[in-house]
Amino acid sequence: MQGRAMDQTQTTQGGTTAATPGAQRRVLVVEDDPTIVDAIAARLRAEGFQVQTATDGPAAVDTAEAWQPDLLVLDVMLPGFDGLEVCRRVQAQRPVPVMMLTARDDETDMLVGLGVGADDYMTKPFSMRELAARVHVLLRRVERAALAAHTPRSGILRLGELEIDHAQRRVRVRGADVHLTPTEFDLLVCLANTPRAVLSREQLLAEVWDWADASGTRTVDSHIKALRRKIGAERIRTVHGVGYALETPPA
Repeated sequence: MQGRAMDQTQTTQGGTTAATPGAQRRVLVVEDDPTIVDAIAARLRAEGFQVQTATDGPAAVDTAEAWQPDLLVLDVMLPGFDGLEVCRRVQAQRPVPVMMLTARDDETDMLVGLGVGADDYMTKPFSMRELAARVHVLLRRVERAALAAHTPRSGILRLGELEIDHAQRRVRVRGADVHLTPTEFDLLVCLANTPRAVLSREQLLAEVWDWADASGTRTVDSHIKALRRKIGAERIRTVHGVGYALETPPA
C-alpha cells in the first residue's frame, strides 16, 4: 500500500496559509499492519509531515530511492525482507535517520537495529504522541548536526585516547575514526560534558531525546550498549540503579 504525499499547509482565520511544524519534511512509514500504518500516517500528517507508506521490504527500498524521505519509521518484521535489511539498503543509498519499530522487547534486536544504522527505536505497543515527539526530536538532531558541520568552531575534546570533534561531529579512538549515529554522538557529548559525573537515565533521556517519560529509559540502556561496542566498554561506567558516567584517564 502506498500513501500519497499531502500538501502540508493550514488555513488561518485570516484565510492565508501557514506551514505546519513538520512542513516540507518527508517521512516514509514502513509497516505491514494496515491498522498501524494508517494510524501512524494519520498522526504524522496531522503534525504537518508529508507521508508515504510501504508494506514490504522491496517496496520500502524502492520508495526511499524514488521519494528521498527525510526520515524512515521502519518496522522490523516485514514481508519480502525485514526492516534490518531495508535499513542496510537505504543507508547504502544515502544517510537518512531511521526510527525502528519492533514488536519484540528483545535487546538483541534493538542492538542489531542500531548497528545497521537505526538512530532510535520504539517497542510496540507505543503511544502515537510519543512516536510523533520522537520523530520531531530526531529530525531536530539531524538538523543540528548538519548545521554544526558547516559552522566553524574551535576546540576538540580529548579524554585520553578518546577524541570528540564537535565541529565535524567526528569521534576518534586511538586515532581511528569511529562511526556514530547522530543519537550516539549526542549521547556521548552529553556524558563528556561532565566526565566522571554520573548522569541518571532520566537525565540522559531528557537531554538527548528531549523526552522526560521514564518509560523510555530502556532506549537509553540500548544506546549505551551500542556506544560501548564502538568506543570501548571500559569507557562508560554503569552505576547500578542510577545511571552512567564517562570514564576518563587519571590526571
